[in-house]
Amino acid sequence: MSEEITRIVRDFYNQDPYYEWARLDRHPSEFLVTKHQLLRYIQPGDSVLDLGGGPGRYALSLAELGCQVTLMDLSEVHIDFALAKAESQGLALEAMQGDILDAPKLLNGRQFDHVLVMGPLYHLLQESERGAAMTNALLLTKPGGRVFASFLLLFSGIIFYMTRAPWWINETVESPFLDALLQDESYGGAAFTQAFFIRQGDILPFMQRFGLEDQHIFGQESILAAFEGKWLEQSPNVRQAWLDLAIALCERPEYLSYSEHVMVHGRKPAA
Repeated sequence: MSEEITRIVRDFYNQDPYYEWARLDRHPSEFLVTKHQLLRYIQPGDSVLDLGGGPGRYALSLAELGCQVTLMDLSEVHIDFALAKAESQGLALEAMQGDILDAPKLLNGRQFDHVLVMGPLYHLLQESERGAAMTNALLLTKPGGRVFASFLLLFSGIIFYMTRAPWWINETVESPFLDALLQDESYGGAAFTQAFFIRQGDILPFMQRFGLEDQHIFGQESILAAFEGKWLEQSPNVRQAWLDLAIALCERPEYLSYSEHVMVHGRKPAA
């Protein structure tokens, strides 16, 4: 990532760590579906590295489970926020400011049972940078450990427009994104900050180069992203029924574009 892009992204997240922390309260389907999938593999006592985990929503949840969690994020403000949250909750959390592209050096070659890459691939605009980020994640994973990588789907922009700002379709500033969508291409550039939105069909070919075993892909909001407002209006038992259905369908490839975020995870070969 160029120094200018890094500065833009870091400054964006430094503005208000609580806004990012509360995002998963405003849009809980991502957290609930993703946590359910993570806990199929992550057990109490496991070591977890959360690369780009922001203010620590997933990191602290896993620390509460009893995992040994290390959080690294580009934003020093997010790191301070996460450490303050951990202290207030009586949780053990190791946290440091850093860039995923420098992570092996910063962590002195340590390895972890699980490595989360939930954020960096949204902002690395160049294919070579995204490849380097995943290579670093694998270097930091123990043989037989599992890597979890999240992507921001190209179609998530349309979900955002239709649910929160439909009039933006006529804004000329959005033309480059819409042009990429119409040309069936991934988009990297100006958005909520500098961001990369991946074409769904490009995800698995990108991940195949890393040789993960037992690889899975799922929609992190499953079928709920475009309908989350209506879902949240329902009674608790109705919400739970829809969440159960969403979890059951989250790995169906025909429904991936109903999500804003997609995760691919797999096991690093043991030898």
